[in-house]
Amino acid sequence: MNIENNKYVSEFHAKSEVFRELMAYEVKEILLISSLYNMYNMEEDGSLTSKIINEYNGMNLCHPPSVSGVSSVKQALSLLNTKKFDMVLIVPNLEEIDVFSLGQKIKSINKDLPVIIIYPSIREIYALPGNCCQNSIDNTYIWSGDSDLFIALIKNAEDHCNVEQDTKRGNVRVLILVEDSPDYYSFFLPIIYKEIVKQTQALLAISLTDNLKLLTMQARPKVLLAKNYEEATRLYEKYRSFLLCVISDTRFPRNGEIDPEAGITLLSRIKNENPNVPLLLMSSESENKKKSKKIPSVFIDKNSSTLSQDIHAFFQSHLGFGDFVFCLPDKKEIDRAANLLQFDEKLPKIPKASIAYHADRDHFSNWLMARFEIDLAIKFRAVKSADFSCTDELRQFIISNINELRKKRQRGIVSKFNKYHFDPTVREFVKIGQGSMGGKGRGLAFMSGLLSQHGELQKNNSSINIKIPKTLVICTDIFDAFVDVNNLHTFSGLEFSDDEIRKGFLNAPLPDWLIEDLKAYLKKVNYPLAVRSSNHLEDASFSPSAGLYKTYKIPNNHTSLSVRLDHLIKAIKLVYASIYYKDAKLFYLNGSNQLFYNSMAVIVQEIAGDHYGEHFYPAISGVAQSYNFYPFSHIKPEDGVVHFALGLGKTVVEGEKSLRFSPRYPNIIPELSTVETILQHTQHSFYALRMNTDFNIHPDLNLEKREVNDAKNEFPIKTLASTYNHEEHRIRDTWHTPGSKVLTFAQILKYNAPPISELLTDLLEFGSKSFGIPVEIEFSINLYPEKNRKNDFFFLQIRPMVIEEKQFKIDITEQEINHGVCFSSHALGNGINEDMADIIYVKPNDFRAESTIQMADEINRLNEQLIQQKRPYLLVGPGRWGSLDRWLGIPVKWRNISGAGAIIELRNESINADPSQGSHFFHNITSLGVHYITVDEILNASSAISNDFFDWEWIESLPSVSETLFLRHVRLEKPLMMKINGRNSQCVMTRAG
Repeated sequence: MNIENNKYVSEFHAKSEVFRELMAYEVKEILLISSLYNMYNMEEDGSLTSKIINEYNGMNLCHPPSVSGVSSVKQALSLLNTKKFDMVLIVPNLEEIDVFSLGQKIKSINKDLPVIIIYPSIREIYALPGNCCQNSIDNTYIWSGDSDLFIALIKNAEDHCNVEQDTKRGNVRVLILVEDSPDYYSFFLPIIYKEIVKQTQALLAISLTDNLKLLTMQARPKVLLAKNYEEATRLYEKYRSFLLCVISDTRFPRNGEIDPEAGITLLSRIKNENPNVPLLLMSSESENKKKSKKIPSVFIDKNSSTLSQDIHAFFQSHLGFGDFVFCLPDKKEIDRAANLLQFDEKLPKIPKASIAYHADRDHFSNWLMARFEIDLAIKFRAVKSADFSCTDELRQFIISNINELRKKRQRGIVSKFNKYHFDPTVREFVKIGQGSMGGKGRGLAFMSGLLSQHGELQKNNSSINIKIPKTLVICTDIFDAFVDVNNLHTFSGLEFSDDEIRKGFLNAPLPDWLIEDLKAYLKKVNYPLAVRSSNHLEDASFSPSAGLYKTYKIPNNHTSLSVRLDHLIKAIKLVYASIYYKDAKLFYLNGSNQLFYNSMAVIVQEIAGDHYGEHFYPAISGVAQSYNFYPFSHIKPEDGVVHFALGLGKTVVEGEKSLRFSPRYPNIIPELSTVETILQHTQHSFYALRMNTDFNIHPDLNLEKREVNDAKNEFPIKTLASTYNHEEHRIRDTWHTPGSKVLTFAQILKYNAPPISELLTDLLEFGSKSFGIPVEIEFSINLYPEKNRKNDFFFLQIRPMVIEEKQFKIDITEQEINHGVCFSSHALGNGINEDMADIIYVKPNDFRAESTIQMADEINRLNEQLIQQKRPYLLVGPGRWGSLDRWLGIPVKWRNISGAGAIIELRNESINADPSQGSHFFHNITSLGVHYITVDEILNASSAISNDFFDWEWIESLPSVSETLFLRHVRLEKPLMMKINGRNSQCVMTRAG
């Protein structure tokens, strides 16, 4: 039989919202009315409130109630008129009035207020006249000195109030206890509640979040007490669809008289109508055991010396509490599973006879029911072994559903790492520590949760799996303790070199407990790892930073666990150290952030990609932005922009050659308009992780820069490359012809296979709406040769983009443009700057592309001088500032230009590179408010639609302050007037009048 794999009734997050509304009624305030003597007896070992609080804490229950004790009836009635109470407990032997008359007075004040009598002895109840408490007392209990009774009577009162709504809204289970003797139900109820709480605590230990722990507690079964046949029948009929089990006495009232077989009649009816519900018959008459077998039900003798243990055994064996015990049909035990992880691992090895035995007796269903996995329990209960063509088909049905359940439970959830329960196939996002997850961690966790709650994104892009890479976050509190214990704060000053800081951090030990957790993590994880920073301010909307800290990629494939652990520990320490490196200090000092308050989380993340010989890399890495600072053709800024590259993302984020396009218009790509531009602008090399390398303290040395044509037979290039035919001077959109391979990504951009552009458009729109501002997404894509396998899209990072506010209007006049020394139609920012009287520019006639590294050194020296003099300056030069590829621009780092007030990027014949908006360098300078201006001299020279210019004749006429081989530093008598209109991206610079 082919069993359809239906969706569960509701997704986990939808359930979470429902569970929050469960247990709406809680007992928060209790009034205890008792003589001073009885109150003393009850509080001999501490106050009643303290006892209840201790019991609540010991059982992981929330919100313990407060108890107000009075010994005077007058005081009690006065309090009831002035204060809201949820329950009244009365201990008999009051001087002024009998308890039943007091109950009537209390009901006259509040008829819905539960009034409960606690007797110290059963003899006092037997001496009472019949029906004396029918209207004024809700329940009576026998207290033998065990404070567990108070928890049970409180919870039972709450359960009776909440059960109707909780079953309707949360599908929670119901346990019915039928017992008319106050002595026995006062004994049974605490035992039952303890069993339920123990089971719940076992579930809480499996690394759930604090929020989910609370939800799990609220979803526990409700316990309902019935004292006669009619009440038991009414509860059964009302909650028959939600029954966990029925526990019944044998002899109790029926039609107003004691019926010695009322329990047998009740359970027989339930078994006939609902054969899968576990039943327990209890009796102090041992001959009733034979009658229980005819029902059939489990039997427990009330006279047993091991009564508590017998009830515990019933919960374990018949309700699925505790381990799942795999047995053969002869009931011989063959294995055990303590949790869903072990159950999933062991099921493939269990004999066929055992699988069929348990399935046919609803043991799988009962065990899941006890774990509050109601939907799947009902699904398993609906099928038996005969519904399948063979036992292996049944086994696979169970395994696939359990596996999907475990994944759904964790999807979008950040769990606490537990070395005993960690399973990377299910727990995709875990954390160690109690502190912040930092900027990157928060962004990933936020998107993980949103993606799990918004299934329409996956549904609308069904041909691609949208994923967050498997992630472990080491929270900021661990960094803080590591720095404090090892006195690493001494490296906060600017006088320390990066090498000194690096050595200091590597020599400092991590705590032993963390190393043990990391070892347990690596035992389950054998894929390549990226160890990344997640600074507590990183990617914050008010001051995002990107690429300031180090990322280490490690193969994680050594045969020795200790070697892999050593690599991971070193990588974590070096990421920690990078917060104290000079670039990071200068960046935050420039942004007026207090360095000493910086903290760092570390993300240990699965690297997206696949193995290709001795290398590992994804088919595509990229950066997508929902706002395009440099739109082209009829594309609008709001249409967004994407930078694509083969291999690891270093190509894009370091500003090397990548393909730029708008995801809304993937066919409009100026760089691919002619054969010449394709050959000039497409990517010729890419980065891959070397899998046969040892750890290196320099992160880039684990990577290899490979030529595209050297890897032309590897699947990603076969899929993404076109072929250049030299003889025909023609490019064909296929790999399967002779010639040089050229990365045009034609299959994706022209033929929409797979539809990545549509997915990126959806994700950018979704991210922007979720953040409330434009966003930038880093991603990787795995493409697979198997036709029946979906490709994978991995979210690596999401952060807000900083776009200056444009509420105030800046007007730029034609006269200012005509008399200006510089004009740009592609400027970032908004406002007026009159602080720059110094200009450093690259001398056009001396520029040599092969000497850009030397130029960066010269800029660094001049930058340090002007910082000391506190003189912000204008920096002018060709190509992409901050590009790692020295042939595309000058490879400066932040420290080299940290004193610049504005930067001009020239596009001219020296370097004709696309604007650098996809790089980390570009992201950071714009986030700090450094104005970035692009002057396109090529378009101006070709008489295209552009009026951009820079007045070289004027600047060369100025006297030099200093001059190097490639640079010239000039100083004006009065600062430049720079105006930027953020509404139309225009910028003009004029000389002071």
